[in-house]
Amino acid sequence: MTNGVHVKAPACFPVNINFIIFPLLYIHPMTADNLTITEKIFSKASGRPIRAGEFVMADIDCAMTHDITGPLAVQGFRQIMKDKADPRVWDPDKIVILFDHQVPADSLNAAENHIMLRKFAAEQGITNYDIFEGVCHQVVPEKGWAKPGDLIVGSDSHTCAYGSLGAFSTGIGSTDMAAVFATGRLWFKVPQTIRFEVNGRLPDKVYSKDIILHLIGDVGADGAMYMAAEYGGEAIMSLDISQRMTISNMAIEMGGKAGIIEPDATTEAYLKERIPGFTLDTDWKSDEGCEYADFREYDISDLSPQVACPHNVDNVKSVEEVEGTHIDQVLLGSCTNGRFEDIKIAADIMGDEPVAKGVRLLVIPASRTEYMKVLRAGFVEQFMEAGAIVESPCCGPCMGGSFGLLGDGEVGLATSNRNFQGRQGSAKAFVYLSSPATAAASALTGEITDPRKG
Repeated sequence: MTNGVHVKAPACFPVNINFIIFPLLYIHPMTADNLTITEKIFSKASGRPIRAGEFVMADIDCAMTHDITGPLAVQGFRQIMKDKADPRVWDPDKIVILFDHQVPADSLNAAENHIMLRKFAAEQGITNYDIFEGVCHQVVPEKGWAKPGDLIVGSDSHTCAYGSLGAFSTGIGSTDMAAVFATGRLWFKVPQTIRFEVNGRLPDKVYSKDIILHLIGDVGADGAMYMAAEYGGEAIMSLDISQRMTISNMAIEMGGKAGIIEPDATTEAYLKERIPGFTLDTDWKSDEGCEYADFREYDISDLSPQVACPHNVDNVKSVEEVEGTHIDQVLLGSCTNGRFEDIKIAADIMGDEPVAKGVRLLVIPASRTEYMKVLRAGFVEQFMEAGAIVESPCCGPCMGGSFGLLGDGEVGLATSNRNFQGRQGSAKAFVYLSSPATAAASALTGEITDPRKG
């Protein structure tokens, strides 16, 4: 297998700056030729041809915030607008609020934050999905808020997930979000692009989670620092939107500002179901001859299931190297792998077998829509009969939430996106990351297990 063939690697931009008051502009000759997808999107958002490396003030197409980062954004907005007689957001139809991290409210502080955000959404006329719809990074594309060519910001690092639909979508801080609420614009340093060309056919019981873990393990946690990760090749373009979301979601784990997959007929079909009258009428693809900061080629035809080991996402090994590792808990869910397709993979592998004695299996669909698919397919009953716990849609233990936390010395295997020390409970716990297939096979045995052996 060819791993990360290095073609070109000029210096990339290591500084993660979103909001700059007095930027020094780098002006590139006015041309619209040979642009990357990222440069095309920023050209549209800035009203002029843009090249990587320039500082631009760009128009935002959609802004998302949630119950953890939203309160600070609202406070900042009110401070910016304190002298206005009628302080209104720039466009309530382009802002969306979701509650997903602490739902239902797990503390008085969380309850107060929910109340404040509900009042803000009502007074401003902003769409608020409250506690009802699920995890923000599933709900935003699911409800048609993300489209090819859009410039989207969210006050959460995994906002890059919407790049699966051909958007430039990136996480920003709450103070930056306050500025977006007020003006609808934000300063950016337009990132260079690192291209991942992934070819070959996925082997049996190997999925997009294994691809992205392999890529992160290859380039490292900072290998795409302040760059747009652009994914292409026959292996990527053969994936459905669910699996593409997994790929884009984890661009941040290699330091990327965005994780973009060029939109195609699969993208158009997905969005037609969600946006009335949608057609893919613009060619949101990188031009032939565009300039990449790095170009890496892979053949995944012989790829094994991959596992990220504690305590870093780029500490990736093949499942054969970690097989037999004892586990106490399995988390099947999150915005990375909590869709119906992911849960079906696990259900098919588990069949009517019970969860191993002493193992806690938590199943958390990523949204209410996905939960209802899982319910109608009979998987909720199947998992409950097996001894699992099926929760309503939320982030759950993925970010140290209100339930499912690991204690000192415990080992968890999760389909989520991060395994940092203390991420899912005790700082003395250990978290491994895998695909739904590996997670399901391991839940049956009580140790990390190769799903291909079932």
